[in-house]
Amino acid sequence: MSDILANKKSPQLARVLRSPALLLASWWGTGLSPWAPGTIGSLAALPFCAVCLLYLPLWAVCGVMGLLVAVGVWSARIAGDAWGQVDHGAIVIDEVLGQLLAVALPYYVIGYRGAGLEFWIVGFALFRLFDISKPWPASYFDQRMKTAWGVMLDDVAAGIWAGLLAIPLLWGLALL
Repeated sequence: MSDILANKKSPQLARVLRSPALLLASWWGTGLSPWAPGTIGSLAALPFCAVCLLYLPLWAVCGVMGLLVAVGVWSARIAGDAWGQVDHGAIVIDEVLGQLLAVALPYYVIGYRGAGLEFWIVGFALFRLFDISKPWPASYFDQRMKTAWGVMLDDVAAGIWAGLLAIPLLWGLALL
């Protein structure tokens, strides 16, 4: 019987494909990766981020971020319940929002319209660094808010840290 319960709690592709909430929480199944699901989810977010930044005005990107918060909290709560862990590794919609913040801040602050390869590498690397290391307030949300809101907010904080540090780094690279 415990094997049946264990299988019900583990993320399974067939179940994810049948549930819009699980599909979104796992960012189209990328969170099911057996290796570094957060990193894979962040990589899978980059094309979405590129479309947002290159084709939407700032107000619409802000709207997308707000929608990601709402959908993320909703889908992360359902996925956490389904998989028996509030911040299950397969939940990567929080990485999508954090990654978008990490690249949107320098994109709009320094007008990085070229968005060359170095732009995406810096944004990705810094977001992963801050998502893993969890500087305050990310650590607060991660450790003290054991809810879907905490799942989302720790990556918001990591994305903001990454975006803020990316600004001077990208400026410096532009000067080289």
